[in-house]
Amino acid sequence: MPTSRARPQPASSALPREGFKTLLATSRQMRRDHAIAREAWFSALALEQKGELLFELEMLLKGLACFANPRNHSGPRVRGAIAAVDFREPIVVAREGVTRVLALVRQLLGEQDRAIGFQRYLENATAEDGARARLSGASSTQETPEDALLSLRLGFSHLVELFDALASKDRVGFRTFYALLGLVQREVARNAFFNPIAALEFRPEFDRIERVEILQLVQGVQGEEAHKLVSLTFLTLFRMKHYLTLVESIAVETSPTRAFLVLAALRSDGRSLAQHLRRHAGASLAEGFEREIFSTTVNDLRARYEPLLAEGHRLIGLRGALDAVSARLRLELRRGFERELPPVSLHNPMELRKRLLGALDHLRSGLEGTIDFVATALDARGAGALDDRAARRETSERLRRDVWMFAQIVRAFAAKAAVVRTPDRDDRWGAAESFAFVREFLGYFRAMGYPLLRAADYPRVDEFLATMSSLEEPDLLDPARMATAARECEAFYVFLLDVFDGISKREELAGVAFDKRTVAETLRMYLTSPSPG
Repeated sequence: MPTSRARPQPASSALPREGFKTLLATSRQMRRDHAIAREAWFSALALEQKGELLFELEMLLKGLACFANPRNHSGPRVRGAIAAVDFREPIVVAREGVTRVLALVRQLLGEQDRAIGFQRYLENATAEDGARARLSGASSTQETPEDALLSLRLGFSHLVELFDALASKDRVGFRTFYALLGLVQREVARNAFFNPIAALEFRPEFDRIERVEILQLVQGVQGEEAHKLVSLTFLTLFRMKHYLTLVESIAVETSPTRAFLVLAALRSDGRSLAQHLRRHAGASLAEGFEREIFSTTVNDLRARYEPLLAEGHRLIGLRGALDAVSARLRLELRRGFERELPPVSLHNPMELRKRLLGALDHLRSGLEGTIDFVATALDARGAGALDDRAARRETSERLRRDVWMFAQIVRAFAAKAAVVRTPDRDDRWGAAESFAFVREFLGYFRAMGYPLLRAADYPRVDEFLATMSSLEEPDLLDPARMATAARECEAFYVFLLDVFDGISKREELAGVAFDKRTVAETLRMYLTSPSPG
């Protein structure tokens, strides 16, 4: 059984607010009586590391559903028609996951599994339908978590036979692969107690914010809408870290191929959070602020003007931070999945293990950086909670790397913006092509530049943000705007070089050389990946 590091518990004195508790309780899309029965079952379960067992089971169930979408597979993007791709290797990976699900279900059923095995023997050995009907009835009612596990036990036992038959074929087309994974997804979706397929859902058995100082920051966020968004962001980021811990435990096994299923769930969750923040964060924050304004009486308006103005600026900053999280997640996941993680077709277990572990370090570092950025955006003291010297060094190394990389991007953009000529007004297609670099730069700014702008305390932050906002407007062909953008980027580039030198002089980086060649290669991977915008 794979092991994982112990997960620290938050302080018991920190009581979650309603938005935080609501996410844990209601995002499961489970009936209240089922939720109570599941909690009682889990509490009475006498197994070591039962939380990790349940987490692996549910994330494999979710991963199998997410794996049906080739966008969640690691490796270079597939070029050409999907119908021309052979999906035999993904079928083998999915079969490993289905087999592991059965093993986990047997562990959770314990002694009951023996009785079920005997009943299955009777079902297969007798010509009568009575045993089959009784067994089917017990698994279809799903009145208890044990019934739901029994349903998974029976359904996945049949699915293994189908996977075995397809894995022996020389080639498997996409439609066959998708249809079989669709059967798996339907089996999971109909389960009353173990159905983790929904996006951005959480489970109180294993979802928590690991760091007490961040939990306290979350509890201090003003406004219920802001509190819910911040809770959602942190819970998802820590869930993604838990995915990486699980992948790490799988990677050391003899056959680590089912790690691709957990990674599929990770990419799906990361994409869901990025899309939710990009599409809904602004509207949710605005609606909450609007309610607060309209709840203010005319007599109180003068007294509340300054607090409301400050609250508005705070929400604008939070919206920018959440937008940066969205863009940064998309960029980090694209880089990790398309450049660093091994492809599903990799057979050699040793090479697969090596590439998995190497990519996990980069993904974990990116998630930690994102968590620290949100904490700093909520409270400048948030990043100061890193007391461990190794953690401070890792954070400083990551910040120094990001500062250097974005400085190169800013310098390149400033140089091009300073000399670019406005295309003929009638040449609309030429204009769009000529200014594609502006859209690309704005994407990289949201992912990398905005966090640096806040973390480095840039004195011209308002002017720089206003300039970036002007480039997002429809009229990109204004030479004056481009000249202003070039000047602002040149000034920001000089500032970033000073920040780079300052970070390099930090105590925790004493004697740690800056590996420009490796960082330049990382930058090349960023720039050759699809634009994060």
